[in-house]
Amino acid sequence: MRYSYQRITLIKSSRPEGRDINSDLQWLGSSLGLFNIRDKDKSTFRIFIELLKNSKKKRLLSSDEIAERLKLSRGTVIHHMNKLMEAGIVMNERNRYLLREDNLELLVTDIGKDIKRTVNDLRTIAKEIDKWFEI
Repeated sequence: MRYSYQRITLIKSSRPEGRDINSDLQWLGSSLGLFNIRDKDKSTFRIFIELLKNSKKKRLLSSDEIAERLKLSRGTVIHHMNKLMEAGIVMNERNRYLLREDNLELLVTDIGKDIKRTVNDLRTIAKEIDKWFEI
């Protein structure tokens, strides 16, 4: 992983009853903590979908391209991109963005590995602290 810091958020919620692609994508992204209530116009969701559509072609997009396609300001795009990069979902190469993996299944698998590494690091530190306190 290229980042020394990654915010891993998982939100356990019931999968929606209605089985359509939009609700499944919304549920997946919300479960990964990518979308929040304050994002009234669903900018993060729309950016995520734009990146997903271009991931198969491995096409990197600039913030200007994304802003133009989605009718958002460049500042809004960069704000959401920073959040997606912080979550380890999006990579930045030469000021162009792409999803970390070519498909969502691989992306979720990678996030699972990130979580496992993080928990192992926490366990190691916890063991050292317990030892220090003689617990």
